[in-house]
Amino acid sequence: RTLSAQNMSSEAAYRFSRGVHPSLAERGVRRGLELMRQWANGIVSQGLVDNYPMPPVDPTIEFTVKDVQRWLGISLDANEIAGLLRSLEFTVHINGEKLTAITPDHRLDIGEGIVGVADLIEEIARIYGYDLIPETRLSDELPPQRGNRSLEIEERLKDILANLGLQEVIAHRLTTPEREALRYPQSNQDEHQSTGFDEPQYVRIANPIASDRNALRQSLIPGILEIGERNARLSDRMAYFEVGEVFLPEAGHQLPEEPRRIAILLSGPRSAQHWQVGDDSPMDFFDMKGVITQMLENIQLQDIQFEPVEHPTFHPGKCASVKLQGVPIGLFGEVHPLVKNNYDLPEYPVMVAELDVEAIQPLVPDRYNVEPVPVFPPVLEDLAVVVDESVSAERIADLIRKIGGVTITKIKLFDVYRGGQAGPGKKSLAFNLTYQKPDRTLTDEEVARIRQKIVKQLDKELGAQLRS
Repeated sequence: RTLSAQNMSSEAAYRFSRGVHPSLAERGVRRGLELMRQWANGIVSQGLVDNYPMPPVDPTIEFTVKDVQRWLGISLDANEIAGLLRSLEFTVHINGEKLTAITPDHRLDIGEGIVGVADLIEEIARIYGYDLIPETRLSDELPPQRGNRSLEIEERLKDILANLGLQEVIAHRLTTPEREALRYPQSNQDEHQSTGFDEPQYVRIANPIASDRNALRQSLIPGILEIGERNARLSDRMAYFEVGEVFLPEAGHQLPEEPRRIAILLSGPRSAQHWQVGDDSPMDFFDMKGVITQMLENIQLQDIQFEPVEHPTFHPGKCASVKLQGVPIGLFGEVHPLVKNNYDLPEYPVMVAELDVEAIQPLVPDRYNVEPVPVFPPVLEDLAVVVDESVSAERIADLIRKIGGVTITKIKLFDVYRGGQAGPGKKSLAFNLTYQKPDRTLTDEEVARIRQKIVKQLDKELGAQLRS
């Protein structure tokens, strides 16, 4: 510390900064004085003057003969153990089965407490001889096995995204507020509007390693956009994700809150270049929605809701919030053109999502039911309805699922039509419905009754009319 403060280099500073015990300085002085006395016929005054107010205390470690036997599996008495340690210049006192070892000052690698006991037993094994320690089966009681649920869910999410074809990336946790503000259009950067999560004052670094790394991030979006910017010139197709912490100061707390987030970036053609012909159309909003849906469904989460929202980071009309069982967990959408201008990104649309892992984790079930593959044939039917432009397909699907109950096992939107027969301010949505029972084959009459109930309820609640 003094070397750094005074900017003075010396031989002593070089030595002591690499772990030389301070007590060796006294030995060096005494040896030098003795050589001066012998070679130069000098007279040495008695005593040393040492301005050293807080000398280090060498660790004193207590352990028993049973500790050695339990850890190494060999039977040594107290005198044998003491002899092995004394050969290494430890001072050892014996009190029955209990031993107290005082560490010599040149052994800076010996810890204190239980760590020091482990270090001493390792020294005993080394001097005794590893080859003399017999192989024995573990006879001690195993500690209780507890899983780390938080880490397990995080790893499952990573595995799912990797299996969906995305590549994991790791961005810098250190950034600047100016860098973070690039996720807004220029007109919004000064206002520093919220990204859907609370963003208090940034946590600043007292001694930053660089001027552009002086604060802790509060969003994963700027980092993953920077990674996309650097990789855009190497590949047209980008499909990345990151799982990491953001740092949000808490009032009245010295340390910030560190919630984990998931960031996803998609851009470029849907299929990577391959010798087979693939889909080279660009990924869009619905590709991101599909990735998020697959990720959540693969950890057995149900009741996933998407609601359109407006946000300065995202393109107007191409942004949605994600909810699980009514709980908001994040946002996704196509990056706003003015935000793209802040980065050197490709001409392809760029989709970005940021989800809150801490909000997802409590909703993940510990157990879930597994149903056998149905053995009875399904009944497939198409249903096309004309509704107002403001009615979402998800709302219609939820109502169909509510009326049909467990009999309707699958609902798929396959067509959206506007204009012509639909009429002004209207749209036609066509769904493919799958009716199926696990214990028997449905009859045409049963399917017709369920369909009639669905059509009647759609008309009553949404004003939906069957498309002719």
